Amino acid sequence: MELRRGGVGSQAVGRRMEGDSRDGGGGGCKDGGSEDYENLPTSASLSTHMTAGAMAGILEHSVMYPVDSVKTRMQSLNPDPKAQYTSVYGALKKIIRTEGFWRPLRGLNVMVMGAGPAHALYFACYENMKRTLNAVFHHQGNSHLANGIAGSMATLLHDAVMNPAEVVKQRMQMYNSPHRSALSCVWTVWRTEGLGAFYRSYTTQLTMNIPFQSIHFITYEFLQEQVNPHRGYNPQSHIISGGLAGALAAAATTPLDVCKTLLNTQENMALNLANISGRLSGMANAFRMVYQLNGLPGYFKGMQARVIYQMPSTAISWSVYEFFKYFLTKHKLENRTPY
Repeated sequence: MELRRGGVGSQAVGRRMEGDSRDGGGGGCKDGGSEDYENLPTSASLSTHMTAGAMAGILEHSVMYPVDSVKTRMQSLNPDPKAQYTSVYGALKKIIRTEGFWRPLRGLNVMVMGAGPAHALYFACYENMKRTLNAVFHHQGNSHLANGIAGSMATLLHDAVMNPAEVVKQRMQMYNSPHRSALSCVWTVWRTEGLGAFYRSYTTQLTMNIPFQSIHFITYEFLQEQVNPHRGYNPQSHIISGGLAGALAAAATTPLDVCKTLLNTQENMALNLANISGRLSGMANAFRMVYQLNGLPGYFKGMQARVIYQMPSTAISWSVYEFFKYFLTKHKLENRTPY
């Protein structure tokens, strides 16, 4: 059996492997790929979800990392005059010209180390929780409530792994960062602020990511029902649904992301302006400080960069995840099937 991608029958592979009890996927799909589809197992294995998720997370964050660096800087409440930007493209151009070609990639290594295991847990938890909850809430199809709850539960695991990597990554992304390597950043934060610094923004991260992921997963699954009703492996539909879902969720949760960035970076100039000595902690305090320094517009700083970052990120993540899930399950089946 070869890995077919063109026919409808071959497209009917990916989502059916999740074990969703949808009835509409098989009708009218009897072409050259239908035999392959019918021989596939009813659900992908846990190891398949984790491997596909890890690949999706690593590729997503690697490809979009320069834009993420710009987003972090554009969310600065009191940026250095040399680090004030009006557009994502202008910011990238200025950073490369004044700080070097590789500067937008500083901190990428720690992000990759965090993204792999975090996304492995994230997708594996989501798929298994979604399948379980759909059976409880909506026996004959797809429940948006189940998808939202599954996404929220997956976020708890994802953020527990990713939060320390986010702290290190964002401190290395800031303009004039004193940290030249991830290890030196980890050591400095640990020595000067303690272990709690790596989770100072965890509650804010969850407060942001739980609604983000709920909106993201509900929108993605809804759009899949519209553009890919057979729920098969269809790269175009995964890219479109993933991109639109990520853009909507990113725009809606920008105020929380601004507060998270402030807690992660502990921006010195902003803290001094607000007459805060020591360290800022707590989402409520971050919300008050953002309003104190920038008013309501402060909550939407960097929204353009956030949407530009999240839209292709989620498109890449879903398309890579669905491909590897499809490919790995087909590969396992082929190894078990005698010719």
